[in-house]
Amino acid sequence: MAEHRVRGFLATRLRNYFFTGLIICAPIAITAWLVISFIDWADGWVKPYLPTFYNPDNYLPFAVPGFGLVVAIIVITLIGFLTANIVGRSIVGFGESLLNRTPLVRSIYKGLKQIFQTVLQDQSTSFKKAGLIEYPMPGSWTLVFIATDVKGEIKAKFDERGLDMVTVFLPPTPVPTAGFLLFVPREKIVMLDMSAEDAAKLLISGGLVTPEHKRPAPAAVTQEPAAAGA
Repeated sequence: MAEHRVRGFLATRLRNYFFTGLIICAPIAITAWLVISFIDWADGWVKPYLPTFYNPDNYLPFAVPGFGLVVAIIVITLIGFLTANIVGRSIVGFGESLLNRTPLVRSIYKGLKQIFQTVLQDQSTSFKKAGLIEYPMPGSWTLVFIATDVKGEIKAKFDERGLDMVTVFLPPTPVPTAGFLLFVPREKIVMLDMSAEDAAKLLISGGLVTPEHKRPAPAAVTQEPAAAGA
């Protein structure tokens, strides 16, 4: 009986050690895999277009990981710098005019450009706030990211009905890259104080990683000055 208890105790300790190590190693391994995959993807796109002389893989006995990514960052930064002057804007405007005259291509280009302009603008608040909505049925709540206020024709149609609508993105768990675009009345959204990063952690972990809720400090109560002569 004592030997059986010792074996059970050792098995429990080993299992706890394994799960502790898994909690430490798994996030590191997944993060490293994602970073390496992204670097390899960038290198695979950029390196084939580099001249032979400037590609270190052609005269070094080993491949230089991340070189293509560095080149891409430099080239994108230079394009942004050149576009800031009149000549650069003229060239970009001429290129956009050609794209806008090309069937099918213009629709894809305009849509992608509008998405990047909306998301990357400094004053934009798109996908920086999270909230809760009742979905897929009343009494069942799900996490969403606030995209923007409804605009354009859709806004006009809702205005005719007297509705103030907000565009939200409903991502699935645990892969938030796909999801549903929903138009929800503003008063039906329960806004959260947590950041979009914390909401993403909660979503990806399937509810296991819950950010700490910091309650706002109660307002200080100011005392009325004593009445004169009291």
